[in-house]
Amino acid sequence: MKILLALTLVFSLASAGSPDSLTVRSVDPEKKVYVSSATGVWWPVRPKQSKAGFPHHAAKSHVVVWFHGGMTSGNCQKGFVAGDSFSKLFPDVVVVSVSACRENHWATGTMVAAVDAALDSVAKRRVSFVEEVSLVGVSDGAIGVMVYSMQGKRRVKDRLLVSSFGPSLGPAAQVAAALTVKSGRWRFLQGGSDRLYPPHETLPWIQEFCKNVGVDCDLKYDQAGEHDWSYWLQHRRDWILEAFLRKTP
Repeated sequence: MKILLALTLVFSLASAGSPDSLTVRSVDPEKKVYVSSATGVWWPVRPKQSKAGFPHHAAKSHVVVWFHGGMTSGNCQKGFVAGDSFSKLFPDVVVVSVSACRENHWATGTMVAAVDAALDSVAKRRVSFVEEVSLVGVSDGAIGVMVYSMQGKRRVKDRLLVSSFGPSLGPAAQVAAALTVKSGRWRFLQGGSDRLYPPHETLPWIQEFCKNVGVDCDLKYDQAGEHDWSYWLQHRRDWILEAFLRKTP
């Protein structure tokens, strides 16, 4: 399926910590329908000498893509706010948070293209190409991390998959065999109290994937761990920081 992309940018002169907004519009020429993806972009905190609205100081900052959960819901505006918590934890990076929903979920080529289009826009505004990104996904968003790793056009450095369910993409060894996933680092956080993805279904898949992928891959398991990002942020902040090579203050 050929996908054409057009961009509509609505950038606000936001205060530090508030996201700019970006709408990515994609069209499938076969179905003749447009798909819009609401995207939030959090820039690194601006130095005092910088002019508001011109984030050229972010030209050398690393870029992280946040893949939100609940991709099958009807809310197609999640990207505007979903990356906020992560941006507060990592105020020195550019955080890009795209929206997926219902038919346009993370496992579609449309959404992979939308993520790359959003990154192209970030590169244009900061006047510096985005060659490498890191990825973080929670629940359904972890599928986005895996699919982008296989189909996206950027090199991936670090990945964090929280409360994931890899079996939805097929056998672990098969997924791990894709050449495009054999780079960068993989970090999985999985909980024993996950209400949606029980450990007896998720842990064997992750262990098999790490065994076969052939790069730095690690599983962190918390018996009391819950499905939601808020649990991990509150109780396992050090694991989140380690996934991006940061140390706990």
